Amino acid sequence: MGFHGRAAAHKPKITMRNFKEVTFLFVSYLPADIISTVEFNPTGELLATGDKGGRVVVFQREQESKNQPHRRGEYNVYSTFQSHEPEFDYLKSLEIEEKINKIRWLPQQNAAYFLLSTNDKTVKLWKISERDKRPEGYNLKDEDGRIRDPSTITALRVPVLQPMDLMVEATPRRVFSNAHTYHINSISVSNDYETYMSTDDLRINLWNLEITNQSFNIVDIKPANMEELTEVITAAEFHPNQCNTFIYSSSKGSIRLCDMRASALCDNHCKFFEEPEDPSNRSFFSEIISSISDVKFSHSGRYLMTRDYLTVKVWDLNMESKPLETYQVHDYLRSKLCSLYENDCIFDKFECVWNGSDSVIMTGSYNNFFRMFDRNTKRDVTLEASRENSKPRAILKPRKVCVGGKRRKDEISVDSLDFSKKILHTAWHPSENIIAVAATNNLYIFQDKVN
Repeated sequence: MGFHGRAAAHKPKITMRNFKEVTFLFVSYLPADIISTVEFNPTGELLATGDKGGRVVVFQREQESKNQPHRRGEYNVYSTFQSHEPEFDYLKSLEIEEKINKIRWLPQQNAAYFLLSTNDKTVKLWKISERDKRPEGYNLKDEDGRIRDPSTITALRVPVLQPMDLMVEATPRRVFSNAHTYHINSISVSNDYETYMSTDDLRINLWNLEITNQSFNIVDIKPANMEELTEVITAAEFHPNQCNTFIYSSSKGSIRLCDMRASALCDNHCKFFEEPEDPSNRSFFSEIISSISDVKFSHSGRYLMTRDYLTVKVWDLNMESKPLETYQVHDYLRSKLCSLYENDCIFDKFECVWNGSDSVIMTGSYNNFFRMFDRNTKRDVTLEASRENSKPRAILKPRKVCVGGKRRKDEISVDSLDFSKKILHTAWHPSENIIAVAATNNLYIFQDKVN
């Protein structure tokens, strides 16, 4: 299944089967600190993960050296900081988790990096910067930082900058709070890089990155009577090239495209994407499995991709009636929906990502499996992220799941899948075939085969 990233025109043809693990990262995540989001920055040089403990870990890609050119693909820990702490809302007697729901990077404008991170209620803008010099020679305090007696100061000193060991600092520059009654499920930065939107179950708010005490409500689907509530917002994203256009998905399996130029409150959508349900497939679980857990614009802005429980769908923005492509992620689970409902797995929210050229899409499954679909050849592959089966620089072998009947040697039975091992969060390098896969509390980074 050949596919290429944006910068791969001069490279030899690569295939999905050649994905190769370049490093295994285990960053002392405690079992409770499950990775909850993964995101490359716009250049792909940095990779950030957030976890249930409110911590953000940033990895930096190794610079290429003549001695070890193969180490170029490796990512090492660059910075670790506590982004959110657990809080308690005394007015509502409500505990607010520290878990990081989403991370979004801003394009780099200077030597520092900026990212947005959010938990259920509060979005924070973080600055990550390097410091390799320190000032020395203060007049009013000594080298230990203690204030000097002014009467002992007899000469004026000029402070100088002295070299020191490189230190990476993460500082919160903005805190955007008190704007959401319900849990924030997504944030998205506009391509004007001046505004971003935060989305909860019933409302979408628009923020200016410079203003923390005011936001504009642009979508509100809360009914006057909450007993009439029939759907919630599950995800939202800005168009990559048009700062006035955004989409949001719902638990009813529909997607709405809105234009902020039409009106200040975008309750009336411009386009409505929904696939009519086949009455022959109607079941007790139909509404649950049709809920969209993630929605992403393609890099070109021409298509959008949605993930529901069993499928990934690609939609053309110019065709609202039905999806352009539908890919079955784990159709063999259709017969297991009853047990998946009982163990709450049916409510898992899987994410989906595009590769840099929009030709391949990736999403997660159970048993630490993740799936890739080539849109050009219509071929797909199932790969596994696990410490037992993956050694550094070993080629990943495709996995197959068998349903009933005789099982071949290299296949795994659908009855022996481990539903506690699930890949909900994945990320794809913006221009190269490098992927990050979060398997519970382990982070794997794979890249295409290096000859």
